Amino acid sequence: MVLFPGSIYPIDVGRPRSVKLIEDAIANERPIIGIVTQRDARTEEPSEDDLYEIGCAARILKVIKLAKDNYSVILQGVMRIKLDELVTDDPFLQAKVSELPDLALSDAETEALVLNIKETAKRLIALVPELPREAAALLDSVTDPGQVADIVISNLDIETHEKQDVLEAHNVRDRLRLVLTLLTRQLEILKVRERINSQVQEEMGHSQREYVLRQQLKAIKGELGEIDDDGGDVEEFQRRIAEAKMPEEVEKVARKQLDRLKSMQPSSAEYTVTRTYLEWLTDLPWSISTEDQLDIRTVRDILNEDHYDLEKVKKRILEFMAVLKLNASKKGPILCFLGPPGVGKTSLGKSIARATGREFVRQSLGGVRDEAEIR
Repeated sequence: MVLFPGSIYPIDVGRPRSVKLIEDAIANERPIIGIVTQRDARTEEPSEDDLYEIGCAARILKVIKLAKDNYSVILQGVMRIKLDELVTDDPFLQAKVSELPDLALSDAETEALVLNIKETAKRLIALVPELPREAAALLDSVTDPGQVADIVISNLDIETHEKQDVLEAHNVRDRLRLVLTLLTRQLEILKVRERINSQVQEEMGHSQREYVLRQQLKAIKGELGEIDDDGGDVEEFQRRIAEAKMPEEVEKVARKQLDRLKSMQPSSAEYTVTRTYLEWLTDLPWSISTEDQLDIRTVRDILNEDHYDLEKVKKRILEFMAVLKLNASKKGPILCFLGPPGVGKTSLGKSIARATGREFVRQSLGGVRDEAEIR
């Protein structure tokens, strides 16, 4: 906690030495105490080296006893002080301090800094619902440049060491510059947060709207007596598309067809066609592959073992394999075997698959009349 002159701040007092300080101040009617920030808040018994050199004299406005040896104290900052010498730490910390007056300059730059700080602070107040709107009017009523800086910085949610830097700036112009920098940074952070929140709310709005519309559609179908039994199909295809690991372009097509399926009646013929297409699309082994074994000698031996003669066909297959081995990345032509039934087309394919370590898949295209359907 960093206390600034003019600001009012409540603190909880529970450490033994701090409790003794408050009790002594009450008993001896000494309402002014020194507030100096620790370098590390986790230190339970701070020494002089654990404290910052610059602090703030504070007036005790109110003390509330919470429980045994615990107080809630409301403080008001009075002036900046410099810790000159620590006198004793028993029964509580006592030190010699000196007043640290503001070094104020009344010039055009100082006035411009004050105006910029007030304007930026008003924009920040508008973005933070927790800050009262009266804060802007209160800021306008303050004319002292040093007080403007202290009021603004005491209400900023920033790191302790950054507030301490402002407290130690007794040159008012330097203090104003530092406050304006921190204030502008805080405003930019809030703007980014506001933009992110707006995007999230917009996305949530679309999702919620879609959910409501689907629930309404489901209710309408129920009123019409239509059985909505496509929910299982949709969920099943969503799972299958996610697990198929399709190429990006293919997945776009699959999801587009799935969106069409959602809007169709299960009893329609188009629903059946689309469902069959999605079944075929998700059944294809998109993510299943084998490592090629391009040993030309092995291919030749297997072809000779499985087929008698057919030297011309075997030679063409070996040429194709040799080119593929030399340039595996080349997207070369596809081998096509043409001939009447029973001449060995399928068995040649099986031999090639066995020789290269690939799985043999037979895809029948019977009934296809247009080559565009194959593409």
